[in-house]
Amino acid sequence: MLNHDQHLIFRCSLGFLLLCGLVLVGCQSHSTPSSPNIVYILADDLGWGDLQCYNAQSQIATPHLDRLAESGMKFMDMHSPSSVCTPTRYGILTGRYCWRSALPRGVLRGYGRHFIAEERMSVSQFLKEAGYQTGVVGKWHLGVDWALRVSEDSVRRHASTQMNQGGIITEMDPQLIDFTQVPSWGPPNLGFDYSFVLPASLDMDPYVYLEDMKLLEQPSDFTEGNDLNTGYTGSFWRAGLKSPSFDFYDVLPTFRKKAEAFLRRAAQNPEPFFLYLPLAAPHTPWVPTASYEDVSGAGSYGDFVQMVDHEVGEVLQTLEEIGADENTLVIFTSDNGPFWTPALIDTFNHRAAGALRGMKADAYEGGHRIPYIARWPENIPAGTSSTQLSCLTHLLATVSDLLEIPLANGQGQDSESLLPTLLDPDLRSDSPIVHHSSRGYFAVRNGDWKLIDGLGSGGFTKPSIVESPDNQGQLYHLSEDPLEEHNRFNEEPDKVDELREILDLIKDQ
Repeated sequence: MLNHDQHLIFRCSLGFLLLCGLVLVGCQSHSTPSSPNIVYILADDLGWGDLQCYNAQSQIATPHLDRLAESGMKFMDMHSPSSVCTPTRYGILTGRYCWRSALPRGVLRGYGRHFIAEERMSVSQFLKEAGYQTGVVGKWHLGVDWALRVSEDSVRRHASTQMNQGGIITEMDPQLIDFTQVPSWGPPNLGFDYSFVLPASLDMDPYVYLEDMKLLEQPSDFTEGNDLNTGYTGSFWRAGLKSPSFDFYDVLPTFRKKAEAFLRRAAQNPEPFFLYLPLAAPHTPWVPTASYEDVSGAGSYGDFVQMVDHEVGEVLQTLEEIGADENTLVIFTSDNGPFWTPALIDTFNHRAAGALRGMKADAYEGGHRIPYIARWPENIPAGTSSTQLSCLTHLLATVSDLLEIPLANGQGQDSESLLPTLLDPDLRSDSPIVHHSSRGYFAVRNGDWKLIDGLGSGGFTKPSIVESPDNQGQLYHLSEDPLEEHNRFNEEPDKVDELREILDLIKDQ
């Protein structure tokens, strides 16, 4: 336990270090080409153990992503800020933990309204103001403000409307929506010049495409859903509205083609480009096309991952064809860990989270430790890896540092530049990071130590939440206990207090 003086010294010292990392990152100077293109590819529910370059025992072939790792840098201790979809996307684009927002836990559905505050700077807005052409192609999942047939107050009072404690509408009855009108909020409000998006996950209605905020087709058709009794696996999707020609099996190729078209158009202009490509795969439904059926050793999920690998390879090939690959920073990662149950591990002898404990939604490592590969020829050393403790919230500060344009005060408060490490893997800045589970568990990581502020996974792995008067949390030393098997919470009270101090300080910023 820290005494009063030690407490003050600790808080002041940590506050100074965080201030240096989070606010002054834009003041660094590096000998790098100015304004490179940026392509950020975000897989959906892809696990640490799915890629061969991370897990030699993977039952899935990932040659294109393996080659990307060979030509760039692989991060071994990268984490999503949340172990589910919507909050991680918020963190990537704003450089801020989503639990600071009006959506402190949970996800939006397909008819959910936006929750990102108007004053919040996004990566795309930052780059647009810096002269970039900006585009998003893929799964949005940050809210679309559909035009309403009635007043918003009436929607809020409607029996079917779902709202969180902050008053954010997370889902509503589609009969209250006028789909013939253009939505009032979406990707353009976050600085994207071009957008082609699916509103939410591929297993959530409405099953439609929005291109530059306009529906390609009206959702005049209806699906009864598919594989509804599989436990959210296989080709599962929920019942709901869809466009007549919407094809679940064609979504991934459609995103790839639209991404390629954006890149080819952007290459015709002198300004650099930023493409945010959040794929809807390998999240359910696991819908590989016929040519990818039974190509892996991990069932339809593994087949779908191999299809993801191929589509990413096609995008990388397009960069070569337009002559942009040499000065393009390519980042490939995942929004959280995989939905891969113990039963699936037994069936296929494949560990989508590698040897890590847990899966998607959990506070355990399998819920949020993710693959992260960065390539920038002649700048990022090829074939390297970094063990720096890092988080997906770091993108905003990284591009700020890259362009040597400081962030405005109060923006990107949970973002720290990765550029020094990208240029030299021996450089490290292991600031503490925070994880957040689907059930609202906080976990804080500092060095090798990790504190989970609760018992159970806090997510999908059973037991999720455990009540115990004798033990209020979990403490693990990950270098000695990477599988999180030995809870040292009661053995190391001083370390628990130290990590709680750090967590409280970060939460209080």
